[in-house]
Amino acid sequence: MKHVIIGNGVAGVTAAQGIVQADPSAEVHLLGAEPYPYYRRPRLWEFIAGQVKQDALYFRPAEWYAGRGIQLHLGIQGTALDPADHSLTLDDGSRVEYDRLLLAMGGRAFVPPCEGTDKVGVFTLRTLDDARAIKTFTTEASTAVVIGGGLLGLETARALRTAGLDVTVVEFFPYLLPRQLDVEGAEVLQSLLEAQGLKIVTGGATEAILGDGRADGIRLKDGRVLPGELVLFSTGIRSETSLARAGGLEVNRGIVVNERLQTSADAIFAAGDAAEFEGRVYGIIPAAIEQAQVAAANMVAPGSAAYAGTLAATTLKVAGAELASLGESVSDDEACVHLRHANLEAGHYRKFVLRDGRLVGAILLNDKKRTRSVTQLIEQGVDVSTYTDNLLDDDFDLKSLLRET
Repeated sequence: MKHVIIGNGVAGVTAAQGIVQADPSAEVHLLGAEPYPYYRRPRLWEFIAGQVKQDALYFRPAEWYAGRGIQLHLGIQGTALDPADHSLTLDDGSRVEYDRLLLAMGGRAFVPPCEGTDKVGVFTLRTLDDARAIKTFTTEASTAVVIGGGLLGLETARALRTAGLDVTVVEFFPYLLPRQLDVEGAEVLQSLLEAQGLKIVTGGATEAILGDGRADGIRLKDGRVLPGELVLFSTGIRSETSLARAGGLEVNRGIVVNERLQTSADAIFAAGDAAEFEGRVYGIIPAAIEQAQVAAANMVAPGSAAYAGTLAATTLKVAGAELASLGESVSDDEACVHLRHANLEAGHYRKFVLRDGRLVGAILLNDKKRTRSVTQLIEQGVDVSTYTDNLLDDDFDLKSLLRET
């Protein structure tokens, strides 16, 4: 059976590996739009900071694919899709037929409407080529503005600071990491980041990139002007759906899939940042891996696996801070109970979210040793109501609750 996978990111490579493991006789073609084999996208900021070389980003050498019967095609994209004919047209004009097709093209960087985004010195960071361009430009700039205080924005801001630039982070929301932190936790993180030399501006909406042809700063809607010869938009991604939409597949925010990761066309599957399951595009690596595994299983043996969603789990290590945001960590459900402990001076923050006596979310800042136990408590739905008064204690043994189930 011939399997074609568009996208050689984490979802595409995971699926390719899953297919050849389940069916060694399968013909697997992995197509990548970039000229590079799969690389660790979350480590691009380390490359910009000069902490790793480009070769260290590659997850596997090109020979690894061939050794497993995976035919790797780089620097090529799909331009047209014909689900009825089971065929795909590529940008070199060639036509490829398939028995099963996986759409794993990921997402593209989103830049909100703003004046002056076409100026020299304005970047997004999604690809290795983006990172190479930013790294080169750091030698020409002394100031930078990172627009977006999310995970990637903070990591990249730290990288630019390491490269010697004076860096300001501008976050639209009232506090950093609004998807992973609450106000109290964000206050602790911000103090850590500022101690590392980053300037943080929250509640700031960018109106324009300033400069005559080249960026030299930004103007916020409240009139404030911030210096920045390098301006980086880190304002999220949008699922890459153009090929699927043009091919007549059901598309919403992402390519709509069912529990088998199957699209509205029986022989076509989707996984990773391009896919939308039950109204949600996860945009996290654990979901991409789990979706790719389920998609691969069903491409080889239809109906053999089902996807039920992924526990939202985000980890961040930047400026000496280790953050784990698990499950419904920022839930505003009035039925939830929120337990918090903060130590601003030590840079520690711990928060548990309970619903009906069961742990459903948590924030652990510089509290790595508890991450595994808390994750398991959430996944197992353990009733912890008896221990509510002790859960936040430094010496409370969370593992003991797991042993009781």
